Amino acid sequence: MPSGDKSSYTGKQRRQAEHIEQSYEHRGLSVKTAEKRAWATVNKLSGGGKQSGSGRKKG
Repeated sequence: MPSGDKSSYTGKQRRQAEHIEQSYEHRGLSVKTAEKRAWATVNKLSGGGKQSGSGRKKG
């Protein structure tokens, strides 16, 4: 796993990353690259791990 603690992510975000990673691997990317891109995609879609209070997106 790439450096970084994944404990702040929700179960849904972890499942999304897993599915995205499998898709990248199916396209021929290495496991390491696929994992990095999958988490980057999840971060872009959701804004990162769990956020509370004023840090949350509205809408």
